Amino acid sequence: MIPENELPEIENTEDDFADEFDFVEAYDEAPVNDELLLPENTAISAIRCAFIGVGGGGGKLAKAFLDLGFNKTMLLNTTVKDQPDGVPPEHFLLLPGADGVGKDIKLGKKVLVENGARVEDACRQEIGDVDWVFVMAGGGGGTGSACAALHKPITRYLESISATGRVVYIVTKPTGQELLNPTIGNNYKSLVKDVQGYPHIIIDNEKQLQLLRGKIGMLNMYPSANKNFAKLFSQVLKLAAEKSPIQTFDSKDLERCLETPGRIILGSTVVKDPYKQDLGATIYQGALKSSPCPAPNNNSKTGVLLLLLTEEIANDPDISKRLEAGFSYVGGRAETLFSGVYVKNRLPGLVAIAMFGGNK
Repeated sequence: MIPENELPEIENTEDDFADEFDFVEAYDEAPVNDELLLPENTAISAIRCAFIGVGGGGGKLAKAFLDLGFNKTMLLNTTVKDQPDGVPPEHFLLLPGADGVGKDIKLGKKVLVENGARVEDACRQEIGDVDWVFVMAGGGGGTGSACAALHKPITRYLESISATGRVVYIVTKPTGQELLNPTIGNNYKSLVKDVQGYPHIIIDNEKQLQLLRGKIGMLNMYPSANKNFAKLFSQVLKLAAEKSPIQTFDSKDLERCLETPGRIILGSTVVKDPYKQDLGATIYQGALKSSPCPAPNNNSKTGVLLLLLTEEIANDPDISKRLEAGFSYVGGRAETLFSGVYVKNRLPGLVAIAMFGGNK
C-alpha cells in the first residue's frame, strides 16, 4: 500500500473525466424517443397490450383493433401495396429486402429474420411499455405465414421492458377453396406448426363466411369479419377491467387463460329465452356454433364464461338457479373455469361470451 504522503497529485480536467468514464454511455441503453411513441390505447382493457399485424391479412385484422382505439398497433409488411386504406403512416413499418414475397414462406422468414433487430427496436421505440403482444397474420401468404420468425425479437423486447405477459398469435385459416392451392395449404400448415407451442387463436375464414353469407355483401365480407372478431375479443379485454356486484372476471383470470400454451377458442351467443331447462348446453353449443374459431377437440385447460344480463333477469331467482347449472355444464368442459356476471341495460337477451384455452 502506498503511503498517503507519497501518492502522486492528480489534476483532473473535464476532458480527462470524459475520457475516463466514456464507457458509461457506451454500455448505457439508448434512450426512448418519446416523440416516436404511439398514442396510448383509448380502448378499455384489463391488460396493457399491443397488436402487430404481419403481412396483408394480418395487417387488415390489426387495423380492426386500431379502429376500436387500440392505438398501440403496428402493421409490418414487405410491401406498401398491402397496406390497408386509412392507416396512419406512423402505424406502418415497411421491412426492406423484398417487394412482397410472392407467397414464398422461405423468403418471408429470411426477410423477417434479417429485420428482427429493426422490429425489436420499433417495438421499443414506438409501442413502448406493454405486457402482452398479439401478433396477427393470414395463414396463406408468405409474409404472414412466416410471422413466427419474429418470436425471438418480440420476446426480447418484452423481456427488456420487464413485461409480465407474452406473445399470443392470432392467425386466419384460408377458406376451403383457397386450401386447394398447394402453396397456400402448405403455408398454412407451416404457420400452425410454428405457433402450436404458444398461446394462439385460429380464425376459420370458411366458418366466418358461412356465418356472414346472406347478411353482408361480398365486398364487405372480410372487413366485417375482422371488425366482428375485434369487437368480440375487445369485449373480453374490457369486461376483465370491470367490477361486478355479482361475479367478477379479473385481469389475473384473463392472463391465466392467455398464457396457457395451445389453441384458444372464442365465441358468443344470445339466449332469447333464458328460462330454458338446458341453459348450460344452449350457451355452450351456441357459443361454439357462432364462433369464428374451429371447435375444441378435447377438454380445454382453461375456460371462461362471461354472462351479460339485464337487471330484471339478474333479480329473477328462477333464472339464477338455471345460471348456476349453466356454469356447471360449461365448467365440465374445462379443467379450470373462470366466470363473470355483468348487469347491462338494453340487451337483446342473455348474452354469453365463452373462451377456452390450452387446446391442441
